Amino acid sequence: MRMLGAFAVGKTSLVAQFVRSMFSEKYQTTVGVKIDKKSLKVGADDVNMMLWDLHGEDEFQKIRLSYLRGTSGYLLVADGTRAETLDLAIGIQQTVQQEVGDMPFILVLNKSDLATQWALEQNTLDNLTAKRWEIIKSSAKTGEGVEEAFLSLAQRMLA
Repeated sequence: MRMLGAFAVGKTSLVAQFVRSMFSEKYQTTVGVKIDKKSLKVGADDVNMMLWDLHGEDEFQKIRLSYLRGTSGYLLVADGTRAETLDLAIGIQQTVQQEVGDMPFILVLNKSDLATQWALEQNTLDNLTAKRWEIIKSSAKTGEGVEEAFLSLAQRMLA
């Protein structure tokens, strides 16, 4: 599975929280791609998840499309405190769908611990929900929604 989203939305922190149950206040820039692995139980199935944390970009470059080949699904991450990251996430999803086709994904709205500072329009979220997007609010810092996002994606990939 892949982690997709803009620069500094918390993709690396979400993976660290999921795989190692840790969070660091220190910003970690991903250069290229970082791969982690975690095994989990999904119903009766044991699933080994290979997590590809792709470097964030403010433009979804064609070279990154090559990283999507062979994936079974992705988490699309946006920062709730920066509305433009949601706009970029929507654009990334459209590009992935055009270039690779339909595959399971979940929109993760990260930084729920800063909910009082969120800059997202409820109307935009309602429109995505109407399109049957699954949206999970998370915090890589507190762990809220992190396990749920990865588990839900694993369930969709196995369906």
